[in-house]
Amino acid sequence: MTDGCHDWTGHVIVCGLRGVGLRAVEQLRFAGVRVVVLDDDPDPRMTAVVRNWGVPHVVGSARLGTLEAVGLAGASAIVCVQEDDLHTLETALLAREQRPDLRVVVLLRNPAVGRAMAGIGVAVLDVAGLSAPSVVEACLRSAVHEIELAGERFVAVTVTASRKATLRSLYGDLAPVAVVPAGSTRVVVCPGRDHLVNEGDAVTLLGTPELVPAPTHDRAVPAQHHSGPGLLSRIRTAFGSFFAAADRRLLLPFAGLFALVVVSTAVLRMGYRGSDGRGMTVVDALYFNVETVTTIGYGDFSFHDQPAWLRVYAIGLMIVGTMLVAVFFAMLTNLLISRRIEEALGRGRLTGLRGHVVVVGLGSVGARVAERLAAEQARVVVVEQNQDNRYLAQMRALGVPVVIADATQPQALRAVNLADARAVAVLTSDDLVNLETGLAVRDQLGARWAQVPVVLRLFDEQLGQTVERSFGFGSVRSTAALAAPWFVGAALGLDVLGTFYVGHQPMLVGRLTVAPGGGLDGLAMGSLSARTRVVAIGRADGDPGSGLEYPPRRGTRFRAGDQAYVIGPYEELLQLLRRDSLSPGQVTPPTLLAPEATAPRGVIPRSAR
Repeated sequence: MTDGCHDWTGHVIVCGLRGVGLRAVEQLRFAGVRVVVLDDDPDPRMTAVVRNWGVPHVVGSARLGTLEAVGLAGASAIVCVQEDDLHTLETALLAREQRPDLRVVVLLRNPAVGRAMAGIGVAVLDVAGLSAPSVVEACLRSAVHEIELAGERFVAVTVTASRKATLRSLYGDLAPVAVVPAGSTRVVVCPGRDHLVNEGDAVTLLGTPELVPAPTHDRAVPAQHHSGPGLLSRIRTAFGSFFAAADRRLLLPFAGLFALVVVSTAVLRMGYRGSDGRGMTVVDALYFNVETVTTIGYGDFSFHDQPAWLRVYAIGLMIVGTMLVAVFFAMLTNLLISRRIEEALGRGRLTGLRGHVVVVGLGSVGARVAERLAAEQARVVVVEQNQDNRYLAQMRALGVPVVIADATQPQALRAVNLADARAVAVLTSDDLVNLETGLAVRDQLGARWAQVPVVLRLFDEQLGQTVERSFGFGSVRSTAALAAPWFVGAALGLDVLGTFYVGHQPMLVGRLTVAPGGGLDGLAMGSLSARTRVVAIGRADGDPGSGLEYPPRRGTRFRAGDQAYVIGPYEELLQLLRRDSLSPGQVTPPTLLAPEATAPRGVIPRSAR
């Protein structure tokens, strides 16, 4: 179905529907942008969804004739998110060759190819890299989100209101990003500075590091950096790991050897007499016993002149002692070698581990999350079911232990010492497995469930919200939903600079350049949607060294060529971008922009991941 889209102009072509592709189509549609889908591997359920949205869907590979059929000549951008990197590369290069002025946005998992594509002006994005920061922040309960705007460092910080007052009286000119009332999950997005808050309300503010207050949100604990355990702790951990790993076969010869030495020490203490008729001290008896059972025999003591019964006892001592020592050291050697092999393969039990983060699933997202957690000095252990996983070598190089096991099984969770973990991130590519694992984690945590952040990856946002309400999960994330705004923004000319969550509300920070004669040219800040905040402005005609205009006032007006740094929900930013692409006469009043952004969404197939 093409519906004559080969004659369209100003539309966006999306190549590939799986994963982030369907989310990108959804968001483009809600932003009021015409979009056409080119899909070489159609899924009937996803095809039905986009056609139900009224979006043209063309089945075929991205060849020149097919690209012409979806209106490549008049398109404003093409988003290439095919499953195969080679197909994505082929489509992007062909589109760039035919339309050098076209915005080309691609999803590439290969970093070397991505760098090469970025060198020819293609916007290269990676879902794992874009979604990982949000997962890490949820695991570490970070209250501080760092953002760089035009080379200047800004931070978004969540604090707790100390008293009932307006935001202006509490925080001055700092930009309020969101307010979460105490005891509520409702998020007030981009409130005005005269908004009244109560004591205990969580307030997220944006500003420069020297101006923002220290985070005091009781639900947001900064990441803890481990400087490493002390000597006594290391000794306790080593002995605890040894005895936890030692099975009955090792403990039995050790106990027998210990009992033999104790009994023999008592026998020698009472029955042994030297040439001068004096007996042995306890230390001498212990020394002679160890010397005998280890077959060292320095010659300073002997049974030559002892009574017959003691010499007979010595025969038994040497035979039994030698056997027990041989068995004990053989089994000890076997245990140490076995544990070393198991740890190399990621199968060893991680006893003695405390305050760590458990990452379930070592796909591209799981690997990136583990990498970022390790960079934050957090202890990490990964659970992965596939022993041939491609990221195993990367994890071992980082010193991150990987346990090959099925995380839905209680014994696998006990093996990674879940009871003492500080956070859990369940990040496989299968929603059902993630949900099953999350419920298993909840059962194992027991009373600690409310204190330990558990991040659950689910593709469908509606399902995620239902799971949160039904099962009490606090952080359900859709990696596709987190990454899609970056792809859509790049396609429409909005540079997405960062994403983070306030409660359950994802917030985007982006940069747009005001188009000459567009809907924003000459517009005052006060005329924008109430759910959008302009953080700073880089003036086009300003002194290059003058920096950003921060904070802008309500009466401040945009001028053509200005770079505006904005924050808000992605629907609002896309509407703002859409508004700038129109002439002033075509702009819908701000109060009429919200309904389209909040229109009911279609049902997303579970297979679209």
